[in-house]
Amino acid sequence: MKQSGLIISLDFELHWGRFDKVPLKGNEAYYYRTREVIPRLLALFEQYQIKATWATVGMLMAGDAEEWERFSPSLTPGFHEQAFSAYHWFRRASLDPNCLFAPDLVREIIRAPGQELGSHTYSHYYTRISGQQTEEFRADLLAARHIAAEKFGQDLQSLVFPRNQYHLAALKTARETGFRSVRTNPKDWFWQRPEKETWVKKGFRASDSLVPLGKKTSFFPEIPARGFPTLLPASRFFRPYQDRMPWMNRMKLRRISEEMDLAARAGEMYHLWWHPHNLAQYPEQSLEEVKIVLEFFSSCRERYSMQSHSMGTMAKIGDLEG
Repeated sequence: MKQSGLIISLDFELHWGRFDKVPLKGNEAYYYRTREVIPRLLALFEQYQIKATWATVGMLMAGDAEEWERFSPSLTPGFHEQAFSAYHWFRRASLDPNCLFAPDLVREIIRAPGQELGSHTYSHYYTRISGQQTEEFRADLLAARHIAAEKFGQDLQSLVFPRNQYHLAALKTARETGFRSVRTNPKDWFWQRPEKETWVKKGFRASDSLVPLGKKTSFFPEIPARGFPTLLPASRFFRPYQDRMPWMNRMKLRRISEEMDLAARAGEMYHLWWHPHNLAQYPEQSLEEVKIVLEFFSSCRERYSMQSHSMGTMAKIGDLEG
């Protein structure tokens, strides 16, 4: 039987991941709680011997606005709607730097055992928004690699596309700029074309996290095609804790446990992902939910020898199999 595994990838963004969705003013406390949650999450990962990829926005790695400017590429995205550009937004606002810059937390991640620093692009770049060009995306990825290498000595290997937006040309560009593994979307119709968001898609995704509506969530990793990175489909988004609907929390955790158990029995991979800020609304309850999931994984490790993986370790396995 093939070796089963749990892959965990985290989209580490602070407000860079929501600048075009919600205002920063009035939400500062949310990001302060996020900063407090991350060391506790790292401690849980160490306690349960969990490997994870922290797909980090490159802008977040800067220490301040001056450093942000220094590492930013000269070629920036030519979105037809500039509201999608982090450069356009940042240069026109007076903002709390603690909600945007976190090199101290990046260092904690690097120091923690089993943790991989990955990329969420430099500027939370959207590859399916009209107006942008391949060379602009290439410049963005190279900027992300530059700041990670110069400031932290890290050679980034894994990439997560912001808002899960990608296409074949973007995947090829990722490999050409040195990325060996990429998180991709499930094959269900409600995960396709994420730039064309609808309430119907959102409803199906939310419902599928409670009861089975989509296809099987675990998978056998495939050998990457020539010129492309290793593709690691997401299995399940670990949804935030719901204070007013506790029954949803129970159903969500049961769904994850059932899917992970099926993956462990079948010798397949199960890929769980979330944003660190998802834990910040209800930190104590959310961290307890993470602990419940990791406890269940530990039982799968004991019963079925299920292994813990980052996206980077999965890319290495793909290289060996190829």
